[in-house]
Amino acid sequence: MASVHKQSGAEGVPLTIDDVRAAHARISPSIVRTPILRSRTLSDITGANVWLKFENLQFTAAYKERGALNKLLLLSDEQRSRGVIAASAGNHAQGLAYHGKRLGIPVTIVMPKPTPTVKVQQTEGHGARVILSGERFDDAYEAARTLEAKEGLTFVHPFDDADVIAGQGTVTLEMLEDAPDIDTLIVPIGGGGLISGAAVVAHAADKPIQVIGVQAELYPSMYAKMKGLILPCDGDTLAEGIAVRQPGAITAEIVRALVDDIVLVAERDLETAVSMLLQIEKTVVEGAGAAGLAALLAHPNMFRGRNIGIILCGGNIDTRLLANVLLRDLARLGRLARLRVRLQDRPGALFHVARVFDEQQVNIVEVYHQRVFTTLPAKGLIAEIECETRGVEHLERLLKALRAEGYDVTPIEAA
Repeated sequence: MASVHKQSGAEGVPLTIDDVRAAHARISPSIVRTPILRSRTLSDITGANVWLKFENLQFTAAYKERGALNKLLLLSDEQRSRGVIAASAGNHAQGLAYHGKRLGIPVTIVMPKPTPTVKVQQTEGHGARVILSGERFDDAYEAARTLEAKEGLTFVHPFDDADVIAGQGTVTLEMLEDAPDIDTLIVPIGGGGLISGAAVVAHAADKPIQVIGVQAELYPSMYAKMKGLILPCDGDTLAEGIAVRQPGAITAEIVRALVDDIVLVAERDLETAVSMLLQIEKTVVEGAGAAGLAALLAHPNMFRGRNIGIILCGGNIDTRLLANVLLRDLARLGRLARLRVRLQDRPGALFHVARVFDEQQVNIVEVYHQRVFTTLPAKGLIAEIECETRGVEHLERLLKALRAEGYDVTPIEAA
C-alpha cells in the first residue's frame, strides 16, 4: 500500500495537543468516558494486539457529540441565544441536538428529504427543529448555509472546524491514557474530523504512533485526494456515516501532514466486521463504526504483531439492516444455506428428502415449492429448502448425502 506522503511536521495544522486537552477538560463532565478494552479473541484471530474504544456507548451512540459539545461551549452568549444550525442526517445531528437542548441553545438541523423517518424523529426528540430540503446532502448543506445567513445562526460543521476537530481528538487522548501500549491507530475517515483529532494527539505522543485511515471502497474521497487520483464516490455503502464525497479543507491538510496511510475496505469486509463485533464483543456497531476492524481483517499483513487501537465510533444501525448483515454472514460461513432440489411430483417426495436432512441433523428453516414457474416438465418439481448447519463441512456432508440418494441439488450462493 503506497504511502500518503506524510509531511515531517505539524506546520500549518490549525490546532495543537493543548487545544485537544482544553477541549477534554471542557466536555468531560458531560460525555461518557467510554471504556477501552483489549479483545483477546480478535487479537488471536488477527495476530495483532487489538484494543477497542467503545464510542458506541456514548448517550447518542457516537463520538460526534464530543466535537459538537466543544463547539457549543465555545460560543458567545449572543451566538447561544440566536442558536446553531447544521446539515446532517446522522450522528452529528443527534449530538448537536442533544447537547444543544441540554445547554438551552436552539438547534436547527437541515436534512435531505429522503432521510429515514426514524432519524428525523430521533433528532426532533432531542428538541431540534428539523427542516427537510433537497434530495441529497449537498442540497441540505446549501439550504442550511442560506438559513444561517437569513436567521443569524452559527453553522456547526460536522468535521471541517478546528473546535470540532479538537473535540473529536479527545477520543484518542483517552485511548492513549488508558492503553499506553498502543502504537498504531486505525481510524475511519468520512470528512476527516475524527482522524484529524487522532493524528494531532498521536503526533504529540512521547513515542511514534502510526495513524492509518480507512475508507469504504465506494467512497474513497480522502484516499483519492491524498494520492492525487480521481475516483468515483457513489453507491449504497453499509458505512453511510463515512460516505462523504468531498473531504474538508482543514482536515485534508491535517491528514496530509500527520496521517501515515489510508486503506480501503470492501462492503463484504464491513459486513463481516459488524457481524464479528456483535458475535464476539456483544456490541452493536454501525458500518462506519466497524470500518477500523474491517481494515484490520482486510489488510492483516499491515498490522500483524502491532498494538492496534480501533475506535468503534458509532452504533446507530437500522435493526432490519443489522438483521440482514447477520444473516448474510451466516450464509457466507455455511451456517445458513438455501438449496435447490429437483424432486419427482409424487406422494412422499418431500418426506423422503426431509429424511436425509434429519439423518444429517440439519434443521430445515423454510421450504418453497415451485410447480408453475419452471422449465421442468409438468410433473417436475423444484423445492428450495433453507436450512441451518454447523458450518461449511456440515453443509458439504449434507450435499453428499442428498446426491448419494439420487437428488439433483444445487446450493444457491450467498452474496
